[in-house]
Amino acid sequence: MNSIKTLLILAGGKGTRFKEYTKDIPKPMIEACGKPLLVHIIEIYKKFNIENVIVLGGYKQSVIIEYFDNNFTRSIGNNTFKFDDKICVKILDTGEESMTGWRVKKGIESSNDENFYMTYGDGLGNIDIKKLTELHFEMNTLATLTAVRPPARFGSIAIDNSKVTRFGEKENTDEGWINGGFFILNRKVADIIENEDTVFEKFPLEHLANTNNLSAYQHSGFWQPCDTIRELELLEKAILQRRLE
Repeated sequence: MNSIKTLLILAGGKGTRFKEYTKDIPKPMIEACGKPLLVHIIEIYKKFNIENVIVLGGYKQSVIIEYFDNNFTRSIGNNTFKFDDKICVKILDTGEESMTGWRVKKGIESSNDENFYMTYGDGLGNIDIKKLTELHFEMNTLATLTAVRPPARFGSIAIDNSKVTRFGEKENTDEGWINGGFFILNRKVADIIENEDTVFEKFPLEHLANTNNLSAYQHSGFWQPCDTIRELELLEKAILQRRLE
């Protein structure tokens, strides 16, 4: 089977929707059950034999560097650390004001690999990376995203003749799919990213879709973004229930 050895993690944005934390730290450094989201993400991919992680840093990246300095061993290279015996983590400065597209481009250009895993620094799920990878190479497109059901924002009730017959939390919606991250990108994707103002989710992904170069791996299992205190609480509950495994 085709293998992918490098993971890119978007970790440079300002996280303005989560100001309770991000006024002091980048969002991927928010802790869930005592561990930064960034580390949880690396551990998801660790099970699928990655060797390199490139953290696409920007806003308050010094916090990420300090964390790795305090918890991991520095390796050869600038801001490069040994996550374990098999995985090397590099914190790459992709600019404080850069948009997501430019960060991805800089990450791709920093490696000689042909294909990359790429995901956001604030979303976790029990994605089957092996199946995602198999689909990517089977479809032979330049990019593959993981499509997920959006989590419902409110609890749900069932009503019959003005009586509530069921009341409870609803984990996700029954209709529609959204971009859940957990991408695979061919290095040629970098060629369609123009400059620092390019938002990856705008022209690059739209262009890939319009040219039949974007596939979707449909994931119906657990997935949780982390944009609010409430979502962080839901994520921590899921971690304690071992739903990321």
